[in-house]
This record gives sequence, structure tokens and C-alpha cells, in this order.
Amino acid sequence: MFFSRRLFLGSLGASLISLPAHSEGAQPPEAAATASSKPAAGTDGFRLLEARKGALRLKPDPAAETGIWGYDGTVPGPLLRYKKGEEVKIRLANKLDQPTTIHWHGVRITNAMDGVANLTQEPVAPGASFDYRFTPPDSGFYWYHPDIQPLTGEELDRGLYGVLIVDEPEPPKVDADMLVVLDDWKLDDKGSIAADFQNFNEAAGAGRTGSLLTVNSAPAPIEQTFVPGSRLRLRILSAVTARLIILSFVGVRPQVIGMDGQPCEAFEPVRRTLPTGPGARFDVIFDLPDEASTESNLILRGDGMPDQTLLTFRTKGDRRADLGPLPVLMSNPLLPAEIHLEKSTKVELTIEGGMPPKEGAVSKPAIAVAPKKSVGGAKAAQPAPAPVSASDPTHLWTVNGVASDGHGQKPLFSVKRGTAVTLGFTNKTGFFQQIHVHGHVLRLLHDLDDGWEPYWRDAVLIPEGRTKHAAFVADNPGKWAIESSITDRAASGLATWFEVT
Repeated sequence: MFFSRRLFLGSLGASLISLPAHSEGAQPPEAAATASSKPAAGTDGFRLLEARKGALRLKPDPAAETGIWGYDGTVPGPLLRYKKGEEVKIRLANKLDQPTTIHWHGVRITNAMDGVANLTQEPVAPGASFDYRFTPPDSGFYWYHPDIQPLTGEELDRGLYGVLIVDEPEPPKVDADMLVVLDDWKLDDKGSIAADFQNFNEAAGAGRTGSLLTVNSAPAPIEQTFVPGSRLRLRILSAVTARLIILSFVGVRPQVIGMDGQPCEAFEPVRRTLPTGPGARFDVIFDLPDEASTESNLILRGDGMPDQTLLTFRTKGDRRADLGPLPVLMSNPLLPAEIHLEKSTKVELTIEGGMPPKEGAVSKPAIAVAPKKSVGGAKAAQPAPAPVSASDPTHLWTVNGVASDGHGQKPLFSVKRGTAVTLGFTNKTGFFQQIHVHGHVLRLLHDLDDGWEPYWRDAVLIPEGRTKHAAFVADNPGKWAIESSITDRAASGLATWFEVT
């Protein structure tokens, strides 16, 4: 099943994080507290970023604040924002009691800066620091978080993540550019983050999910008011570690203009709905209705549960002047216009493991994101989960029969730089899988023909019992992880790596 637990949403009001234009000198208070790429004094041009403990109000008074781990003690961590071509210089200072790293999720980065412990760098020990220095080749909407197995899940679930934005040279003109970070929190009866990380039933099942879903670290719903006809850009990030979130827009016609940090051919999603897996990002743009006193919503579609409202946009006052057609993002000229699939190196990845699905459970079909240009839909294979053993929690999931920590001595495959690669992911488990490929972006191939989707992704979503194919050009040298976006699974064997020479 795509959802294994119910979502309960709080009622504490909050505000979306409005993102000012990068060139503006003045920032609104809510942005000034989070948006900072400037170096701290005495750090030799590096922006100091501390991984440390903090506190967050997740429940209204009189409940106590919840202890968290955050970059600079906040969740999300500081918004890191740069211009295209600007160098990123970050000094990570580890003030936690366990080692950590920073992975720059989705960035086509220099391999030594990718932040995967024991594959691209040594873990950053407590009290130590590490300098990350790179120039992102692409504009885009990314995020940063640890990648250090088996601790990634705990550090993410405690709040250790943030957003990185590399602005387009000419960003689309909008009335509001808003950050929407979704997360779920598993709390105990005292309101503290439950410390049962890498729980066997969760690791071998649907993964760790929490009952409190937040938007920008505040319980939903969130309401904002604009003049009629306002144009909004939402940058949506799912920072959850296991849940597939189904988002629907009501009252507006959204256009997706970017996915996983890369521009795409603008499209209205099927049924105005976005299946959003762990770590996925969407750039969405739309105009509010022309009339005053209207209401538009971003809705969470539950698994047999009533719909839940995450965001509400109301209109009030006189209509703004017409802005014309919705803008699009310029395509990325650094990405290949075509991939020669017939010449590609073909690699198959068979995913097995986990607990068998519950008796009587029905596997859900694949969920479409964009309208297809041709008919697809290969016949689904039947899930055949392999047995697992509680005596060895590091071997609950396998890729091609091997449970790996993602940085073993032998790569899954090795190719020369510039080689086209086709990856086939066969999911023989009773759960959906989302697999993140580091250092590259991929085209999702159609099931029955030689076409591909009109967007790039850094992860592939594979429904239970299905096979999906993706292709990319291996143009970034180094050792790159392929791992489950569901952190419990990555820590339990569902990880591997490849090499580009």
C-alpha cells in the first residue's frame, strides 16, 4: 500500500516562507531568519553551518517545545541561496554527539563534495568540521541533509535538513515565491521525537512515519490572502523519510515548471495531483481566481481518509493587472537533448526484501504525473517479498540479491564518462520503492515504447510489483550512490553504487 498510517494535522496557524528576489537588499522578517549565504566572520569566505541541537514548537501551548537537531539549530535549516555561477562555500561544524555529513541532494556536484560517508568522504566526527566547496552547474531547487548510514534516518527525522536554491538568470515574474517544506514527525506521549530509530517492523515494512504532518515545521493548515489574479510560485519539498504524499490542487490550474531541481516542459498534472515521494521537489506556478472572496487549496489525499487541507489561498480586494500567460523555465542546455538508448549500457536492479504485504491488501497502480504522449502501462508482476530476519537488521532489503551499505569494495557497474546508461528497476516487494541516483539526472522511460517523460528526475518511483526504466548519460566522474530514498531501507541493505571513469 502507498500509505500505511493515517495523517493527523494540527490546527496551529503559521506563515509560508516567502522568498525575496536574490538581488533585493531588504528581506521580510520570516525570510531574514532563514536566508543567509553570507560567510560568518572569521571563516575565510566560508558560510559556517552548525549541526546542533535546538527546540521547535510543534504543538500549541501549553505543550512544551520539542527537542530537535538542526543546521544552526533550526528546522528547516538556513535557506542557502545563490546566483547561477556563484560558488558555494560551506563549512560544516559538527556539534552533535555522533558523526554526520552534508549531501547536496539533486545537485550535479563534484564527486568529492557529494557528502556520502565512506564513499566520497570520511564522516565528520563530533567536534570536527568539513569544508564543502563547489559551483552548481545548474539553476534549481535542491535540498541538503546528512548521508551517513545507518544514521541518516535518525538525523533526518530529528530535523537535520535545509533548502538550497540556485536562482535562474531571469526568474519568472510572480507576486509571491513561496517555500513549502512538508515533513512528518513521530512523537512520543511527551511530545518528544520518538527514539525508536531503525525499528525492525518499520525498517522491514513501510518505513518510519509520523502522525503529525507539518508545513515549514508548523502544523497545517496554513492560510494566506492575496489580491485576485495574483501569480504564485510554490517550491514544494517532501522532507519525509518514508511516506508517499498525494497532493491535489483545488480552485486553481497548476502548471509544473520544474521537477527535482531541473526545468521541465510545463504541464498541468493529471487530475491536478502530484504523487510526492521522499526527497521529491516540484516547482509549481499558477494564478489565483480573478474574483474576490474565493478560496483555493492544496489538499492532502489520504488512504481512505477524508481529505486534509494543507494550504488555503484566499482572495480579497481589487484584481491585479493581468500578467499574461504563465511563464516557463528555460530548458537546461547542459543536459543532453537526446539519449541513444540503443547504444546504452543496460543495468538491471531487482529489489527484494521486506515483510510480505498484509493479507488481502491490494497493490495500487502506478500514478501518472504528466499527461503521456503515448500509451503505456506494462503488466504488473506479482510482489514476491523475500523473507527477512530480525536477527540481522542490516540485511532486510537487497539489490540483485545483495544487501549493501552502499559503499562496498565493488561497484554495481562501471562505465566510461559520456556513456549512456539505462537502469531497469524491478520491485518484487510489497511496498512502493523510491530510488535516488546521485550525481546525475534521469529520464523516466515509457513502459511500452521508446519515448520518455518530459521531465528529469533524480529518483525513480517504482510501485509494488512493477518495473520502471530510466536513462541518463554518465557524464560526471566519480563514485556515485544509488540508494533508497526511504532511509530505513537504505540502512537495511537497499543501497549500492556505480563508478564513472
